[in-house]
Amino acid sequence: MATFIPDTLYLRGKPAPRRELVRPEVSVCFDCLAGLLEPELATHHGRVVAFEPDGENFTQYFFVGCDDFSAAGLRPEVAAAIERRARDIGGACYDCGAPATWLWISRREVSSLDQTERIEGSPGALYCAKHGAAKLCQTLGTIDEANLFYVNAPYGECGAYVWI
Repeated sequence: MATFIPDTLYLRGKPAPRRELVRPEVSVCFDCLAGLLEPELATHHGRVVAFEPDGENFTQYFFVGCDDFSAAGLRPEVAAAIERRARDIGGACYDCGAPATWLWISRREVSSLDQTERIEGSPGALYCAKHGAAKLCQTLGTIDEANLFYVNAPYGECGAYVWI
């Protein structure tokens, strides 16, 4: 199960709406989550660094915009590393050759957001928004059991999907 709260970012436990008209939260199964989330991701025009979540040890998987990294509690060196990676996304999509706007970083490359050097140096995989969305939803779909208390949609020019 997952709770999809599309238009709200939680900053240190407090809701911070990211759209003027906030859509309601819904609790859904992972298949339904993919059905709601994938179109949001595929049409997002900003740059996204997405960290593959730890399928056994996560309860939240959320997008935080670069401008909100500090308020979300990311350590300054981690925030700087992710922001550099987000702003430097360029090249072609691994799947279709379209311009890349996503950088997917696997757990094999970065297993914890405490690994600043690995965040800075991991090659990751480049995707366009459509294929980045598919990769993220496919990955969530491979997780056998999880209760996600919070998943949101991307917003703004750049940011990252992180897990806790």
